[in-house]
Amino acid sequence: MATNISTEQALTKKVWNLATTLAGQGIGFTDYITQLTYLLFLKMDAENTELFGEDSAIPEGYQWTDLNGLDGMELVEQYEATLKLLSEQDNLIGTIYTKAQNKIDKPVYLKKVITMIDEEQWLIMDGDVKGAIYEGILEKNGQDKKSGAGQYFTPRSLIQAMVDVLSPKIGETVCDPACGTGGFLLSAYDYMKSQSVDKAKQEFLRNDSLYGFDNTPLVVTLASMNLYLHGVGTNRSPIVCQDSLEKSPSTLVDVILANPPFGTRPMGSVEIDRPDFYVETSNNQLNFLQHMMVMLKNGGRAAIVLPDNVLFEGGSGEIVRKKLLETCDLHTILRLPTGIFYKPGVKANVIFFEKKSASPNVQTKNVWIYDFRTNIHFTLKKNPLKQTDLDEFVKCYNSGNLAGRCETYSEENPDGRWRKFSYEDIISRDKTSLDIFW
Repeated sequence: MATNISTEQALTKKVWNLATTLAGQGIGFTDYITQLTYLLFLKMDAENTELFGEDSAIPEGYQWTDLNGLDGMELVEQYEATLKLLSEQDNLIGTIYTKAQNKIDKPVYLKKVITMIDEEQWLIMDGDVKGAIYEGILEKNGQDKKSGAGQYFTPRSLIQAMVDVLSPKIGETVCDPACGTGGFLLSAYDYMKSQSVDKAKQEFLRNDSLYGFDNTPLVVTLASMNLYLHGVGTNRSPIVCQDSLEKSPSTLVDVILANPPFGTRPMGSVEIDRPDFYVETSNNQLNFLQHMMVMLKNGGRAAIVLPDNVLFEGGSGEIVRKKLLETCDLHTILRLPTGIFYKPGVKANVIFFEKKSASPNVQTKNVWIYDFRTNIHFTLKKNPLKQTDLDEFVKCYNSGNLAGRCETYSEENPDGRWRKFSYEDIISRDKTSLDIFW
């Protein structure tokens, strides 16, 4: 274990040191990591051929060995031809190389990245080590304010708590329709993989259980590689480059875990015309919430990070909230503190609900709210959110026995953070507001 940790730390440092060098030449961290991903896949394919005698998944003439011995503009031209060909493949390779372009046009720096990758044997590393190295690099990139990559990240401790209480089971399908670099899907995979040693169930978990969607090609590349390095999606990538909101889902799922992008729908996006939506709106989160309500199977369950305005906004917001209360059991809201996201000042919540059948008319009986915001303060550097900070919420949630929950709030303990509100309490509030605190 100690060897794995030292390998992970040493390699992450090595990769990041080169990133710093390239940044001085105007090559941004995000561009660097994308090129690293493209080259790393080629190197691992070569190792698979050399070490295990497998046939290369890369067409002849465009493999690692065709690239590794070159220098100068010949190297750049071969690399760009390789990216173009691989981006046109209709398989896992095509997903990883979605709209791939070379961002390191100076041969000497492209050669530096290739040399660094060539010095290591990646395929024989334990999957957890490979994955941890890559995740560490992604996380560092998210912390870089210039890259803007922080928008794709949800704190790992929050992801873990959401997965713990939703408790996905091996054999179930799990989706993130705004998946970013795949953090929710990976956490769900880790949660499920130790539940059974059955070969068929493990095969289903690796290749058919997970679904992720994102409309940014760069993110699709990073997420696909992130999962691949953890041993997920070796037959097909679970990640699809697609705007989730454009059309109705083709597959219904058991579990949804997501932190959809905040704000209004970007200019230039395809107009949403969905007969399965309750209301037309430019509010991105309300659209994602409607989409996820449609995407869940009956009996399916969801945990979604949403900004405060979704809980109190009138008009479209009120319509969607009422439909959520009526068609689903919205049983839990976790009010999040500020200071846990890379974008400062974000006020957000996690809503937890279960999809029910059409009858009876109202599915939600009680909404339990955990106020994890009042008098709680975090900062990303000096006081970051830790897994233990969410232990009380996980205990109160009482996964597996929601009927056995007990309030910590009372007249004797008005500072208790866990409190129950009936459907009647909420429906009588102005605009059916769920923005409740005490």
